[in-house]
Amino acid sequence: MPNLKPSSISASAYSGATRRDFFRVSAAAGLWAGLSRFTPAYAQLPHAGHSARAAPATSPASADAVPVDLVIGKMDFRLGDRIGRAVTVNGSLPAPLLRFRQGQNVELRVTNRLTERTSIHWHGLLLPNAMDGVPGVTFKGIDPGETFVYRFPLRQYGTYWYHSHSGMQEQLGLYGPFIIDPAEPEPFSAVREHTVVLSDWTFSDPMRLLAKLKKQSDFSNLQQRTLGDFIDDISSQGFKRAWADRKEWGRMRMDPTDFADITGANFTYLLNGRPATTPWTGIFKPGERVRLRFINSAATTNFDVRIPGLKMTVVQADGQNVEPVEVEEFRMGAAETYDVIVEPTEDRAYALFAETIDRSGFALGTLAPRADMMPPVPARRKRPLRTMADMGMAEMAMNESAMPKMATREGGMAGMSAAEHAAMSGGKPAPSSPPAMAGMPGMNHGGGTPPAAPGGHAGMAGMSEPGEMKNPFGPANSMVAMSPMSRAHEPGTGLGEDGRRVLVYRDLIALDARPASPPEREIILNVTGNMERFIWGFDGKKFSESEPIPLRLGERVRLTFINHTMMEHPLHLHGMFMELENGAAGLAPLKHTVTVKPGEQISVLLTADAPGHWAFHCHLAYHMDAGMFRVFSVV
Repeated sequence: MPNLKPSSISASAYSGATRRDFFRVSAAAGLWAGLSRFTPAYAQLPHAGHSARAAPATSPASADAVPVDLVIGKMDFRLGDRIGRAVTVNGSLPAPLLRFRQGQNVELRVTNRLTERTSIHWHGLLLPNAMDGVPGVTFKGIDPGETFVYRFPLRQYGTYWYHSHSGMQEQLGLYGPFIIDPAEPEPFSAVREHTVVLSDWTFSDPMRLLAKLKKQSDFSNLQQRTLGDFIDDISSQGFKRAWADRKEWGRMRMDPTDFADITGANFTYLLNGRPATTPWTGIFKPGERVRLRFINSAATTNFDVRIPGLKMTVVQADGQNVEPVEVEEFRMGAAETYDVIVEPTEDRAYALFAETIDRSGFALGTLAPRADMMPPVPARRKRPLRTMADMGMAEMAMNESAMPKMATREGGMAGMSAAEHAAMSGGKPAPSSPPAMAGMPGMNHGGGTPPAAPGGHAGMAGMSEPGEMKNPFGPANSMVAMSPMSRAHEPGTGLGEDGRRVLVYRDLIALDARPASPPEREIILNVTGNMERFIWGFDGKKFSESEPIPLRLGERVRLTFINHTMMEHPLHLHGMFMELENGAAGLAPLKHTVTVKPGEQISVLLTADAPGHWAFHCHLAYHMDAGMFRVFSVV
């Protein structure tokens, strides 16, 4: 169960800070006159953080938290000399930090001052279905001028967040942190803490960006390969191999630089609502243990996070306690959260550096003993290129040594046997070709006979000519992963080649064991898309073409995701946690959001213990809007 009761091995409590600290927000009216007036208390510059021994957010003697009023409206938002219109909560961007205590009953009164319908979804929280906040699935939404009251008990603790589930309001600023302090001590300690909210901001109308993606899906990618790159490749690979590589990518009408739908060409990346030009600063005293609660609230950006000069000990993932693991960098899919502890001993500033996975931009913050200290900004790394593993041909990539060796938690190398891959993919190898009926609930799907590899460039062996490719998903899907397999041991394309210790899903081991009961059936969901037409879905179907997936209340199922696209997809399930099958058996970590790598098959176990209709979707907002959305119906 997800952090429903504290671990018995707890050593020191983190009881939070005073209510005054956490519910202070900027009161602004009319045109916004300064960034400091626009940001909530936790994002002010500089920020001293909160003591791990401060008083609880509300009285522990009371089971009911003080009601909180949240007013959603629009305000001008300035970055430098540019002004845009933001969707705000109580006049702030990001939205105010909401902090409560496990076991409390909360009342959140949300008033809509927009001219359109709005909503708030409480991301990662276990709550009654009617309180989940998804228009068209759990309620109708909040009409202009209306107040909707969310009431639910806090059954868990940890780092979570909240955001709009209406249109592109999240992209425009409607997101904020939601922290639940435990009723009893946690199994780790910290003297001070900071909340770090990552996001992407655009001055453009997000719906216009979506329309441009549908017309030209690579319009924002200004890092495509050039003639100069081709000449460099000839020098390093020889003409024949370099030409064959270009020819094959052209034949497939794909681009190895394709990592993000919208890039730094159109986005400004923010950390606690601040751009890299005027970064947020969190204060520490040398020698302190500092807890950093990282939340990726970006609409459509995955980040690679590091603090040069400091190692980070990951203690929670998606709000759930994990066995501490020391890393130097981790990748955050959109909507994921990671809690880390750092111990800076030097009297100097450190950079909180969140680089986009396509290297087109970054969010920046500072961790420093004093507000006037600034660290050097890390050099941006060269943009990576997609590999055969990203095309669903991992075996071929490993045979060609195209995949870099990465250090693992155990200190070994990341090369894995087929048996190990099978153990992390639901106990059986990935199907070598996707079944035509994959994704139908209740069906056990077996793999077919692998297709013969065609001739041509050795690096592209296994990829059929467009006219010959067996594609059971129709025109809404443009490629088929021929040999998908678990990539839970990999940090992700573009990471691990510089010697840094990078977090991988295989590192995540839950602190508390759970009964490892077997699933009653398997549901395969094929993650599909047509990049040129910007159509995204499951099993080749958009949400508008699909039916709810039925689950019996109390049923235990295996959900297997097979990613047939060249992009990472952070898949989020509402109302329930998924047990990630990463080889940890009875200590499988609980996740509300699982990022599926390109060409990957990965599985989770799910106990359908929450009745109602629950949204399941890719948390890249433009993918979700384009169709990558389903509903699980638990009855």
